[in-house]
Amino acid sequence: MNLSMPDLSGLTWSGVGDWLVGTPLLIIVVVLVGFVARFLLHRVINRVVTTATSKRTERLANIPGAGRALQAVGVANVRHVQRTQTMGALLKSITTFVVGGITVLTVLSLVGIPLGPMLASASVGGVALAFGAQSLVKDFLSGVFMIVEDQYGVGDVIDTGEVVGTVENVSLRVTQLRDAGGMTWYVRNGEIVRIGNKTQGWSTAIVDLAVAYDQDVEKAITVIRDVVSVMDDDEAFKDILLEEPNVVGVESISNGAITIRVIAKTIANEQFGIQREIRERVKLAFDREGVRSPLPVMPPYGGPTPK
Repeated sequence: MNLSMPDLSGLTWSGVGDWLVGTPLLIIVVVLVGFVARFLLHRVINRVVTTATSKRTERLANIPGAGRALQAVGVANVRHVQRTQTMGALLKSITTFVVGGITVLTVLSLVGIPLGPMLASASVGGVALAFGAQSLVKDFLSGVFMIVEDQYGVGDVIDTGEVVGTVENVSLRVTQLRDAGGMTWYVRNGEIVRIGNKTQGWSTAIVDLAVAYDQDVEKAITVIRDVVSVMDDDEAFKDILLEEPNVVGVESISNGAITIRVIAKTIANEQFGIQREIRERVKLAFDREGVRSPLPVMPPYGGPTPK
């Protein structure tokens, strides 16, 4: 076997310069453009994540009792920030993969490697994968926009159209809910057409209190206002009530009863406890002040007719 050295007699400095200015320089430019594109895309993703994490705080700052609300939803806001940052990390990985793939293919083309057979095989596989995973892509994109727009989060009570429940877990593909009966539901994000969030930012407690038709309405309303005023000053409810409950007045008159409505604005998902507390306190106050509730329509079984 004969080994021979390449003939370098025709090699000149101008030829070397032309070669360096050609393909190697183009490869360096392509790699640099890839790094710049990756950097800019990551900056955009960081800006989107920052906007998404601050959106909830900005919204709460514009509602009454914002100081209480911001303090009370601190834990929920931390969960929201963690979830949004996870989405940002995932988007960064995807953009890095895409930019890196485009850069590698461009470099291979500059080197002279034929990309036709490779791209043809990849396109056939991509079409097959697109048909099989189109629902997965739909779920993923819906989850991304849901997180960016802060439609709901862990702890919110939402209505998805199919089920109403408390959000226990949120991912980019599915949302886990638990309804009032204790059943766990897994709803694909791409199948959610509309969302009703009952506890975003703050909740409303509506309490209807019935008194007998022959009772003094002004006295009953005064008693209720005294009760909710004392309740608003109670330290146990300082971080729950966003403002003093409002006694709006008579809601309805029917079946020998006058219904008086109370509306209280609370932090998210705390309205049910406030409703029970108002009913209990008003009942005790009615007993002290002699305000009578409506008589039952039907007499107790085996007992005399109420008077």
